[in-house]
Amino acid sequence: MAHIPDKPALEGLEQKWDAAWSEQGTYLFDRARAAAAGRDRIYSVDTPPPTASGSLHIGHVFSFTHTDLKVRYERMRGKTVFYPMGWDDNGLPTERRVQNYYGVRCDPSLPYDPDFTPPFTGGDNKSSRAADQKPISRRNFIELCETLTVEDEKHFEALFRQLGLSVDWTQTYRTISDDTIRTSQLAFVRNLERGEAYQALAPTLWDIDFRTAIAQAELEDREQPAAYHRLAFHRTDGAGDIHIETTRPELLAACVALVAHPDDERYQSVFGSTVRTPLFDVEVPVLAHPLAQQDKGSGIAMICTFGDVTDIVWWRELDLPNRTILGEDGRVIAEAPDVIVTDAGKTAYAELAGKTVFSAKKRIVELLRESGELIGEPKPFSHVVKFYEKGDRPMEIVSTRQWYIRNGARDEALRDRLIELGAELSWHPDFMRVRYENWTNGLTGDWLVSRQRFFGVPIPVWYGLDADGERDYDRVLIPDLAQLPVDPTVDVPPGFSEAQRGAPGGFDAERDIFDTWATSSLTPQLAGGWQRDDELWDLVAPFDLRPQGQDIIRTWLFSTMLRSALEDDRSPWTDAAISGFIVDPDRKKMSKSKGNVVTPAAILDQHGSDAVRYWAASSRLGTDAAFDAQNPTQVKIGRRLAIKVLNAAKFVLSFPVPEGAEITHALDASMLATLDQVVRDATRAYDAYDHARALELTEAFFWTFCDDYLELVKERAYNQTDVGQASAALALRLALSTLLRLLAPVLAFATEEAWSWFEEGSIHTAAWPEPLGIEGDPAVLAAVSEALVGIRRAKTEAKASQKTPVARLVVRASAQTAALLRAAEGDLRAVGRIERLEIVEGADELSIDNIELAPTVA
Repeated sequence: MAHIPDKPALEGLEQKWDAAWSEQGTYLFDRARAAAAGRDRIYSVDTPPPTASGSLHIGHVFSFTHTDLKVRYERMRGKTVFYPMGWDDNGLPTERRVQNYYGVRCDPSLPYDPDFTPPFTGGDNKSSRAADQKPISRRNFIELCETLTVEDEKHFEALFRQLGLSVDWTQTYRTISDDTIRTSQLAFVRNLERGEAYQALAPTLWDIDFRTAIAQAELEDREQPAAYHRLAFHRTDGAGDIHIETTRPELLAACVALVAHPDDERYQSVFGSTVRTPLFDVEVPVLAHPLAQQDKGSGIAMICTFGDVTDIVWWRELDLPNRTILGEDGRVIAEAPDVIVTDAGKTAYAELAGKTVFSAKKRIVELLRESGELIGEPKPFSHVVKFYEKGDRPMEIVSTRQWYIRNGARDEALRDRLIELGAELSWHPDFMRVRYENWTNGLTGDWLVSRQRFFGVPIPVWYGLDADGERDYDRVLIPDLAQLPVDPTVDVPPGFSEAQRGAPGGFDAERDIFDTWATSSLTPQLAGGWQRDDELWDLVAPFDLRPQGQDIIRTWLFSTMLRSALEDDRSPWTDAAISGFIVDPDRKKMSKSKGNVVTPAAILDQHGSDAVRYWAASSRLGTDAAFDAQNPTQVKIGRRLAIKVLNAAKFVLSFPVPEGAEITHALDASMLATLDQVVRDATRAYDAYDHARALELTEAFFWTFCDDYLELVKERAYNQTDVGQASAALALRLALSTLLRLLAPVLAFATEEAWSWFEEGSIHTAAWPEPLGIEGDPAVLAAVSEALVGIRRAKTEAKASQKTPVARLVVRASAQTAALLRAAEGDLRAVGRIERLEIVEGADELSIDNIELAPTVA
């Protein structure tokens, strides 16, 4: 047991106790104990792996603290806790950070330079154009990615340790390690063998800056300026024109049809007929489809391949041709669609070829105006446009060959099974389940998992080459499972030699990598040793908890559920805890794009980790929390609470508990009986994932304990001749032990410090408090506290010090309350410094009357 300092302080506790917990192995997963106890006595967490690129923000502190509160509670309840940590290394954020940090960009055509040194280190080169960044080989680029992510991970771990996360730091993984690559590739090969993964040439959501495909779940809506352009399509039968309004006139050469709602009376007579496009004079049909909006523009739209996601739906369901004119660089391709046959049409197209979308739009509007095909002037407005969530320019849609995993969008049985598994999952809060169901039911296509990037898990396939050396996409070559992990650009498929790479009749490597979510969707498998450590997997899976943010229900939660359903036909967890957003003082969600993100290091250093943990713990799951870095009120309240815990503990421990002490005083029994109810209610709250309620109840009692009970009993506790001294000292010690354990999940450092002053071992492995069962009437403490508040108020109104003696005081109360007050009359008189106390029955409410203050002694 430690020495009690003269002046307890919070400063330095994080470093002191993090070192002690590491040395003592306080949070290690005890596999032998877990195996002996059985799965029911294990609590396993599928911890979110933060993206290891840049810095953590206050939202990480918020949500990770929520998880840690529950983990610490379950550990104190006697569970063996499996609480790992992962780092999400690969993906576009990491690549972009490496480009900015080192001033480089990847050019796969370049050879590897073993002596390469980047142009600079530590730069924040966000405004640099790709042309200003030094091109380097793929291998050199990947080496820089690995170097920087390892450094970022060290900083992340240090901050999480400072925050007091009770993670087992021996149970960590990276989403780009050999074990991770093997697991990710193995799961995909099994998807492929079962027919759940496939490749297709199809319209693809495309980010023209990153030059990669993007999945539906990675899109976000942003308000953008636009304009309606009214164009005249000429009826082939010569019966006049049909006017359409479009925001994307630059895609006119890609027009394949006009479409209106089947119930729109304006167009009943033209359904099934054809029209000719302005400028390009291409014949296209006029068709009906229920997705057409009668009240938008002229009610009839042109279908282009492809302007937006609706175009894809129309193209697919109406069986239309593909006339894509945008390339992967976002520019109009040089070769015009073969349906443009007139000289005027070809000349017009040549004016657009090679231009960006913006420049092509400007030029085609000029051409339409010059030809008289533009009716009136464009009408400006703003509308919502799809962006890649990490991109800077609107998404385009190009036709590419990509890998997909079936997700229920076109498989009703799989979709129903995913909905069923979501219904079986316990959601905290429950209303988050609707977001999952809405996403699942609203899917429009299978999950696109391939990316045209560099730092990630290689897709483990090769393609057979025909006699002309061309890829035969029907001959997909997969590795032997014993080969995994593989890099197809380096390794060779079974039955081939390196000499056959690229040769007719040989093979060619897949160069794409998996989307980062395709790996992160396997976090239970990565952390739990799936197909690597069967004993561990059987102990921890399915996991107890998936904690995460609400914004990635559609990505991380759904994709993890999908992979588990395909592999094991079960949910990967029993419970999902969904944290809310952090918003700034103006109630705007914090995000890097808005520039309002707060990094937590300075807040932790200034106010202490327990204070920040208190702020996080005060918010319920699923509820957004405001954070003002300039005036973090809740953080300051938390710091005050943590300091009070240390001071109260020191004060309580100053009263030795005599051997054989018993609770004999009514007020002491009342306080402990009240505390018993707090224990019951806080336990129920933690069981229901309501940490905020548990803290609220505990904190309310703690302040009553300090402000009222301590004041009421300290005279008796000091007085060794008082027959009630032993009862007071014992009650104080029992309450301190219980309160410290109730607060331990929140105030991890202060409670550990105070606990060490009188107990052996860590409070975080001590047993969660149980009701003591001491007979007492909680109403006694309530009544006495109310009377004490009244006395304080009366002294304040009389402009007297609280230490001023009271010559006479009359307390009027109901008969029941009067009886309760008499049970603790001695303590009330002592703390109130009351010479003569009269308790009068008959009042409906307790009141303080006729207070006579003793003369002030000079």
